[in-house]
Amino acid sequence: MFNRTFEIAGREIGGMAPPLVIAELSGNHGGSLDQALKLISACKDAGAEAVKFQTYTPDTITLNSTAPAFRVDEAGLWAGRTLYDLYEEAHTPFEWHETLFDHARALGLIAFSAPFDETAVDLLESLDTPAYKIASCELVDVGLIRRVAQTGKPVFISTGASGDAELDEAVQVLVEGGVRDLSILHCVSAYPTPLSETHLGSLAHLRSKYDIPIGFSDHSEGLAAPLAAVALGANVIEKHVCLSRADGAVDSAFSLEPHELGSLVRQCRDLHKASHDHKIAPLSIEEESLRFKRSLYIVENVRKGEPLTRENIRSIRPAGGLHPRHLDEVLGRSVLEDAPAGTPLTWEMLA
Repeated sequence: MFNRTFEIAGREIGGMAPPLVIAELSGNHGGSLDQALKLISACKDAGAEAVKFQTYTPDTITLNSTAPAFRVDEAGLWAGRTLYDLYEEAHTPFEWHETLFDHARALGLIAFSAPFDETAVDLLESLDTPAYKIASCELVDVGLIRRVAQTGKPVFISTGASGDAELDEAVQVLVEGGVRDLSILHCVSAYPTPLSETHLGSLAHLRSKYDIPIGFSDHSEGLAAPLAAVALGANVIEKHVCLSRADGAVDSAFSLEPHELGSLVRQCRDLHKASHDHKIAPLSIEEESLRFKRSLYIVENVRKGEPLTRENIRSIRPAGGLHPRHLDEVLGRSVLEDAPAGTPLTWEMLA
């Protein structure tokens, strides 16, 4: 149904490839195109391979209403704000997109976005985006997903605030639309997400169920959760970034600063090297240690014809003698020649 690996702008996703670290700009540009460009450059300097935007306007994502349903819960990060006010601050203007894409591509970064309506898809198609992201709360928007599927591009989809049935429906829409390159990103839509609520066991569930590249779109603070996800086999890590949390940008409270992003990229690569393969035989770097595996040795001087006992032969380091499993077989047998202590025991020595 779906490919087990696929490529975005020549970069392999899944298989033996290291995890793709996606830097999510979101609204952390603070309404400044110059800040957005600086943030993209900082992501490149930090070693990220991809940057992701969000493509909407406040009018394409919600209504300008002060009714209770259109306000953020008082307990949330953006307590009491209307959705329209929040998205007015956080949105990335459509007219910036070409400049942002061009800048990212000039730096060698993969640039793509999450569209929030069909006009956003049209814009991103005009910029030849190499992939699409379906945000968590848009996972139920089958019309949007169907339009994205029509592009034939690879798709990332986040699972925040959704159950298996909703995810299955979205995946089915992609299947019917002909999408074959899909990565599902486990996500918890809480801002920030406590480490105790990251539920990284979901990665194994998604991999087992769909047999495609899986990943983690993270809203927790710090690096612990995304690094744990890589150790658990995540092929993709998405993390919000900002130039400085002190700037107070809309998502900065749970975003990484550039030096932290750099640390995430380096450690993701190191973890991938450490965990992406399994050991089935002694490794070449263990060659020296092979010499110190235990074997049977003469530990007291033994005269020709003298029997071997537990006192004059033992299993010790280093290697070179018979395997320790043969100890009981050789007890009581005699040696053909004098054997001083420190002689490795071999079958040829025995009468």
